[in-house]
Amino acid sequence: MKQLLTSAGISNPSIHNALVDLLGKPIAEANALFIPTAIYAIAGGGDLARRVINGSLGDPFCEMGWKSLGLLELTALPSIKEELWVPLLQKTDALLVGGGDCQYLTYWMQLSGLAALLPSLLSKIVYVGLSAGSMIMTRYGTTYGNHTLPGETDKSLGLLDIAIHPHLDHEWFPNNSLANLEKLAAALPMPSYAIDDQTALKVTDGTIEVISEGNWKLFGQ
Repeated sequence: MKQLLTSAGISNPSIHNALVDLLGKPIAEANALFIPTAIYAIAGGGDLARRVINGSLGDPFCEMGWKSLGLLELTALPSIKEELWVPLLQKTDALLVGGGDCQYLTYWMQLSGLAALLPSLLSKIVYVGLSAGSMIMTRYGTTYGNHTLPGETDKSLGLLDIAIHPHLDHEWFPNNSLANLEKLAAALPMPSYAIDDQTALKVTDGTIEVISEGNWKLFGQ
């Protein structure tokens, strides 16, 4: 299993080097697919997706000089044949999963069939998460609410027995102070990583390494 779980993307040289190490090749020689689905569940999501793709919002993610970059829209997958999109994954080196709403992303991961494929894919593909795209790999996810999703929809996939709290002390997220995240972590039954936008978790076969040029804190270890 190979994952790079970021708060805000490939924000510094240390995280960039960790990505190259997981890929086993330069980014210019690697093919990537971007999943924007989670962002549609928040206000202005369509424009935010555009800005992430063209690199005008946040840290580098899609616009990094990939050999090729494609889009994989999860909401479309249930209505098309698997032979039209599964081969794309099999030729991909990195799966870039953007931020937004964890519950909405988890729902479409499961309904599309991608969630069932992930355990086998992650032996070959590097999963690169951004914010919610990182959180859904853990046992803890969040939601902006008010979605028309059926029943008790999961908020994460639970592949890692941890929680990730991104955007530590970010000005856009006033509730993400270290003190607030410590209180949240104390109520959770698993270890929690509070990470700022200069920090990522590098996961290789279940081993977690913190890659940081910023601030982070592990609670409940």
